[in-house]
Amino acid sequence: MEIVVGSLLNGLVYGMLLFMLASGLTLIFSMMGVLNFAHASIYMLGAYFAYEISRWAGFVPALILAPILCGAIGAAIEIWGLRRVHHNGHIAELLFTFGLVFIIQRGLQMIWGMLPMPYRVPPALDFALFTMYGANFPAYRGFMLLVSAGMLLAIYLLLKKTRIGLIIQAALTHPNMVSALGHNVPVVFTTVFAGGCLLAGLAGVIGGNYLTTESSMADAMGPIVFVVVVFGGLGSLGGCFVASIIMGMIQTFAVVFDYTLGDLLVPLGVSVGGDNLLGEILTVPMARIGPLLPYAMMILMLLFRPRGLLGTRDT
Repeated sequence: MEIVVGSLLNGLVYGMLLFMLASGLTLIFSMMGVLNFAHASIYMLGAYFAYEISRWAGFVPALILAPILCGAIGAAIEIWGLRRVHHNGHIAELLFTFGLVFIIQRGLQMIWGMLPMPYRVPPALDFALFTMYGANFPAYRGFMLLVSAGMLLAIYLLLKKTRIGLIIQAALTHPNMVSALGHNVPVVFTTVFAGGCLLAGLAGVIGGNYLTTESSMADAMGPIVFVVVVFGGLGSLGGCFVASIIMGMIQTFAVVFDYTLGDLLVPLGVSVGGDNLLGEILTVPMARIGPLLPYAMMILMLLFRPRGLLGTRDT
């Protein structure tokens, strides 16, 4: 029971971190139709900015300023980059953001080097929030859950309950009508892209010291974020949330349970041997294939439901 409860809590924390990062990408795609390959690189920038700001001003200023800097960089990318290549179609946009990945990564390595940064949990949150079954649950993880839940509520209220949210949603489907009503549609798109990058930067601030702040952190998080977006459904914020929790739970439970796929067949009376290829695959411990499970689930989702869990567009 201790392992189950601990894994549930850790899976929820990791899943909410995935949601914070994937929600920005989902918003950008749903509002603009742009699948931003450089989104995880903005997440990495947020972690590095937070590390530098926290060294001089503390964690709270970093929590505020680092996402704003990432949002400003996102606005610059949209105005001077994506807006110029937009008329060439989505392939040009994909190639542009793909190139940004290497530029940002090499730029960070030139400035900070390739070694991990000593970005640590702030001392004010470095204590046990509660103890369950003899194991401590860190207060910082509770803080991550609080920030993620607050972000989810803020996005919902912004898009569903405010005039700005109505304008953003209308600009997605009827940009000409929104422009005729006097709204600057390019500015709306810039705001959406900058907002998505701000969310990625916020995920970097609170995830950089939870995981590791290094120049390859975008490579580690980027693929799983795209899995979350595709599995949940392109353009669906609700699907993104559900997929984030599912992927977080899968990766967490796969590590702590020492079972194999063959063990699941034993109650059915099927004995699995390791003297052939299928037997070797079925006897591999779940902890070793855990990182592959999200990608296998994405493939199955694309085969049987290309729109994803709650998506409205075919991928």
